[in-house]
Amino acid sequence: MKKIIYVLGIIVVAISIVVLLQVKNETNVVYHITLADPKLYNNGTFTDSFKIQKGIYQFSFVPNGDSPQNLSISLKGDLFSYNEDFKLQGTIHKTGISSYYTWDYQGNKKIEIPQDQEIQIKINPHGNVLGSLSADLRKL
Repeated sequence: MKKIIYVLGIIVVAISIVVLLQVKNETNVVYHITLADPKLYNNGTFTDSFKIQKGIYQFSFVPNGDSPQNLSISLKGDLFSYNEDFKLQGTIHKTGISSYYTWDYQGNKKIEIPQDQEIQIKINPHGNVLGSLSADLRKL
């Protein structure tokens, strides 16, 4: 009986840690965009502005197989500039009865903002305005 209580205790602690980490990740999002509508683009590029504080940040994406194969992101501020060309990479996972892919963009996702400022973001899907994706910029 003590063994079962011990195992249940470990499970409860593990679940609590996962929930707390998820809540922390959600609160660290400083910018989010879901690009799933061609009307969001102007001449093939999405542009927006937002305020950001000094610190270290990282992009995260939720792409799928229909997302743009190549994705260029630029951030520009008063004393800051970032440009990166991301490439979509699929990883196949095989189980005993099926196969499936997971997708992620490869490239430099981490940036350092030297001071509080207004940032302009441009996202260029290189012509694939029909493929959907979500992008977050999270403070680390």
